[in-house]
Amino acid sequence: MKAIDEIRRRARAFSAMPFSGIGSAAICLTLATALRWGVALLNTDVVFMPYLPAVFCATIAGGLWVGVATAVIGGMLGVGIDFSAGGGADASRLVLLGIYLALSALTMWGVEHWQGQQIDRRRILKRLAEEENHRKLLVAELQHRLKNKLSTVHAVMHQVLHNEPQIWARVDPRLRSLATTDDLISQVDNAGCDIRDLLMAELGPYGHVRFILDGDHLFLPAKLAVTLSLIFHELATNASKYGAFSAPRGLLRVSWTVSGDRLTLTWDETEGPTINHVSVPGFGSKLLKSALSAFDGKSEISYLKSGVHCTMRCRIPAA
Repeated sequence: MKAIDEIRRRARAFSAMPFSGIGSAAICLTLATALRWGVALLNTDVVFMPYLPAVFCATIAGGLWVGVATAVIGGMLGVGIDFSAGGGADASRLVLLGIYLALSALTMWGVEHWQGQQIDRRRILKRLAEEENHRKLLVAELQHRLKNKLSTVHAVMHQVLHNEPQIWARVDPRLRSLATTDDLISQVDNAGCDIRDLLMAELGPYGHVRFILDGDHLFLPAKLAVTLSLIFHELATNASKYGAFSAPRGLLRVSWTVSGDRLTLTWDETEGPTINHVSVPGFGSKLLKSALSAFDGKSEISYLKSGVHCTMRCRIPAA
């Protein structure tokens, strides 16, 4: 296919020249006749066979009618010119002429069919490229509007809760976490993001030496990525206030495995302060328990002496 494309490219360049059809036919016939003469010096006259490549090349370079003219003139040369020691147009040569014309017709049909397919292919690819560019433009515009709306919501909430600093302190980081997740998702054309990128965005500010990520690369669809980002934010916030990230030697290990379409994720904190008292469940606790229900999943959290242990199980929806 590469060789044919190269021949086609060169033929296009040649076809832009004046009298390219007649010139291509003349060149092809001359080379074919010279080849036939050279073969006749070594052995017997092959008559029509050298003209088949000439028909092929002339059809590519000049089109169908140039190929037809090349085939007809090639047949006339094969019948009229005899490089062998024998006689001219006998019955066997006329039979060979018929076979040659049939093969020439098949060759020209094949070239025309292939060129038609290439034209259709280029037209389809051009249309797909235009649609892809249009879709990317729409997605970029939508992403820009969503970011502006989130910024507007953030500003309005800040103005409304200006005199409620405690409530604002709980709302502000969650809005920022949503904005970070939206940025990650937009980087892969709004389709989702990798779980490692999601965890790194949430845990990175606490220092890369404070946590370990154990699991293969896993691409999360957009809806599941947003839900897990909220859960990770709640767990990370609690770890920074009361858990592993609040102690000098505290360490977090996040691991995950996939079996079929089921995801099992473990959040395990160690070397943190001892948990003696668990406060009344708030928004974060309710979020951990109910967020994964939309994905046929649930979260189980345990407060061990070594630290918080949370296990999350859910279904990974089809992308």
